[in-house]
Amino acid sequence: MSNRIALFVTAAVLLVAHITPAQSPELSKGGLLQKKVLGLEAARKMVTAAIAEAEKNHWRGVVAICDDGGWLILLERMDNAAMTASVELATGKARSAALFKKPSQDLEEAINHGRYAAITARGFTEMQGGLPVVVDGEVVGAIGASFATPEQDVEVAKAGLEAVNQ
Repeated sequence: MSNRIALFVTAAVLLVAHITPAQSPELSKGGLLQKKVLGLEAARKMVTAAIAEAEKNHWRGVVAICDDGGWLILLERMDNAAMTASVELATGKARSAALFKKPSQDLEEAINHGRYAAITARGFTEMQGGLPVVVDGEVVGAIGASFATPEQDVEVAKAGLEAVNQ
């Protein structure tokens, strides 16, 4: 009897799997995939909100926005930014968050908890301050911020992220 039930359940699962479309990007004519893209207007909105948060707190730094491939869309360096290196750091944090599809802080924590091999990943910035931009479950880009402290970086990046999620 249990074999019949198992067979019935297996058949039902296979039938449902066959008739239920998988969650994947839509196909257009010619079989090309369609995807959401983080555009310049959204990037400007994010930078404006992030910089407003920084100015409200009298912080100076850099905010960078990149697409899902880690390519820079927009960068704003405030006058008297906390560090000259912030241009590279903000860009690297955004790139890392986009390509790993997770906050750049996760990479920093992995290293801090013994995953030292993560340091060998070339071209990434394993520091707090990079957050992915997620739309309908897809990473479409990321924001990176570099200010005087990691806490400032995260707060400014979150403000930018909230602007595009409204």
